[in-house]
Amino acid sequence: MLKLYYAANSCALASHIALEEAGADYEVMALDFAKEEQKSAAYLAVNPKGRVPALITDQGVLTETPALLLFIAQSHPGANLAPLNDPFALAEAQAFNSYLCSTVHVAHAHMRRGHRYADDPGAWKAMSAKVPGAMAECFEYIDRELIKGPWVLGDTYSMCDPYLFTLTTWLAGDGVDRTAYPNVDRHYQAMSERAAVQKVLPSHPGSYQDLFNTAKD
Repeated sequence: MLKLYYAANSCALASHIALEEAGADYEVMALDFAKEEQKSAAYLAVNPKGRVPALITDQGVLTETPALLLFIAQSHPGANLAPLNDPFALAEAQAFNSYLCSTVHVAHAHMRRGHRYADDPGAWKAMSAKVPGAMAECFEYIDRELIKGPWVLGDTYSMCDPYLFTLTTWLAGDGVDRTAYPNVDRHYQAMSERAAVQKVLPSHPGSYQDLFNTAKD
């Protein structure tokens, strides 16, 4: 059985959704970042980076969201979460996920993780102020160039979709209006209606409250 370590309001939501979509045999373990459980000796033995997600498999531990998503897709091919038989299309999917990981997530992190990049608290404030513009620029590009529609890769749902959805849920907290990006907004609404998403979201409280309310109505 796979074991996913996650924290609320983290990118681990993407892997959690993918596991559910794949019909994987898995369990989840929540870490409370407010209590710094990610820094505990027990968790550092799992992932020395002290971050989430981390996925325990029969072969060892995997970290980093793009790696987890591809592993889930490849180990559950029947779920069709990636174009595994098309090298170019798979590379496109990897390029999309890499952009989310290396550019969009990093832009978001400057809001509350300025200490990762500078020691001067004044610099932290400046970095935080930059986040709305940086995230808006990223999502304008995603909306204009990257979503083929209705899903990221076109007509077929893939591992890219829960990842985009996860980062889209961060926009309100970053001071960005999701509805300014029609393709992104349509994608978000479509994702919110998926059974796997509605099943997983209650384990990830916080910035997803609007979807909890939608699910209860």
